[in-house]
Amino acid sequence: MKSFTKISFVFLISLLLACGGNEEKKGNKKVKIGQQPKTEKKAEPAKKSTSTTSAEEDLANLGIGPIKSLDIGEGIDKKLANRGQEVFGNLCTACHKMEKKYVGPSISGVSERRSPEWIMNMIMNPEEMIKKDPIAKRLLMESNMAVMANQNVSEEDTRAILEYFREYDKNN
Repeated sequence: MKSFTKISFVFLISLLLACGGNEEKKGNKKVKIGQQPKTEKKAEPAKKSTSTTSAEEDLANLGIGPIKSLDIGEGIDKKLANRGQEVFGNLCTACHKMEKKYVGPSISGVSERRSPEWIMNMIMNPEEMIKKDPIAKRLLMESNMAVMANQNVSEEDTRAILEYFREYDKNN
């Protein structure tokens, strides 16, 4: 019961922080939440270079969970991606949007920033990832967002969601 109370408290605080106002101050400028100033995109590579991990290290991180290795192939499996879009729509869109920060971070580009194993482990094992994975911990601290809830997504559905992310990132 204590765990449920703690998780509920963290979720409510995170939700309040995520939902407060429609503007936040970024440096000397006010921007609408969910929108990134144009200068921020240009500054992003410099920010990554001062980070404790590089993009190559992030892509090499497999995460913590049941997925130890995955062969995704070169092409996109359209049928699997369509199923993934449906599963994502049913389970994930209450917190995630493709192109903007919402309760959770934007999903756009995730398949280019993270390994397939990491993405699947984050979906299937969010509690342990948040506690032990350096990228997940860093993202939670940097984004000041809600902790991802475990939706108990099957490995097959998680693989379909990954394929949807890959297709989306390839086409956008």
